[in-house]
Amino acid sequence: MKPLAALFGRRARLRWLHLVIGGALLMPYFLVGTVLNGLAGGGEPLLSSVSALFAAFAVALPIAAATGFFPLVRPLSVAAVRALCGVTPTLLADGPARTRQARVRTAGWYTLHLALGGIVSGTTLALPPFAVAVAALPFSDGLRSTWLLNGPRVLREPWALALAPLAGLAMLLALALAATATGELLARRAPVLLGPTPEDRLATAERRAADLAVRNRLARELHDSVGHALSAVTLQAGAARRVLDRDPEFVREALTAIEETTRRTVGELDSVLGLLRQDGEPDDEGTVHGPGLDALDGLLARCGAPVAYERQGDPDRLDPAVSREAYRIVQEGLSNASRHGGGASPVRLLIAVRERELEIVMENPLGERPAVARPGGGRGLRGIAERAVLLGGRTEAGADDNVWRLTALLPLTVPGTAGRKGGRR
Repeated sequence: MKPLAALFGRRARLRWLHLVIGGALLMPYFLVGTVLNGLAGGGEPLLSSVSALFAAFAVALPIAAATGFFPLVRPLSVAAVRALCGVTPTLLADGPARTRQARVRTAGWYTLHLALGGIVSGTTLALPPFAVAVAALPFSDGLRSTWLLNGPRVLREPWALALAPLAGLAMLLALALAATATGELLARRAPVLLGPTPEDRLATAERRAADLAVRNRLARELHDSVGHALSAVTLQAGAARRVLDRDPEFVREALTAIEETTRRTVGELDSVLGLLRQDGEPDDEGTVHGPGLDALDGLLARCGAPVAYERQGDPDRLDPAVSREAYRIVQEGLSNASRHGGGASPVRLLIAVRERELEIVMENPLGERPAVARPGGGRGLRGIAERAVLLGGRTEAGADDNVWRLTALLPLTVPGTAGRKGGRR
């Protein structure tokens, strides 16, 4: 059963179909080759002899090879191979052939596919009727009389007629074996000729790295935005719980602040999740847009802890991207101060726009325990450092005399965007 499955199973049939498609694709080139041979005066009329067929075939293949250099030939060929040849999809390249090496390989594959497909297709059309006629010789007087007059002399022998059915069956089996072997050959050559080139692998790695970088930015946005909101809401809820029976007005203000914070955070969450649903492609520059330092007053008002804010210089001098990242750094710093400073400790915030850089300094006394306990801790400081490094800046954080200090130094403009005006915030 296994040999029959190998010859006539589903995979063998699909590969045979793939070869027939190659033969069909060869036909226009074959007809052009026939015409060119006729115009050159060296060709014979079509189908008049085997030499005329091979002459047209020899002219058709170089034309087919030239066609294989078109970039879109590779994705079409890869789609056919994936559907019909049983080749592992990851072994084949995606997208058009852009480099010279990829185009040469694709042209080689296209020529091989059409050449072998043309031979197998022609044999598939011509051999089965002949094999059936040979097998039916002992049972048809008409066929015997015709073959005895015009066929080979050996067919006049009684033993030849007795073996004719077996000969016909052997021809059909030989055709199936040849088609299976040819399909297997193409399947083995497909990863070599249609597989990714080193340039394709490099381009794929670059695309994955870019996607990962954008997703990391989105993850930081979620962490900073949602983490800060949860810290503020927890502080407000804890304070309201402690004075629930003594100060209803304070509880009402705390609930209002919680409502505003959660509503604003849900909007930011929807925005970031919308970017994720777009496969991490926020815009043409891969930038995640959000609030900048112009929205800092609202952040300080709802952070849930007293903040002594000092500003030096003009924030309008900042690149929009720097302003957005500075906002997120302050947001995460306030979250850390709320978690580890006990919630009621004052926070000192300095934002100074110097001549060449933006300085952010946050200080708060260390509390006895974090106000918001999170299993495994957070990654806020790492996220702050990543934001600064991506802009070409640096950060420092640590405790000194029971005071936690976070310092971030950022360039005023993002490298490569100097002179570009405007920007979305």
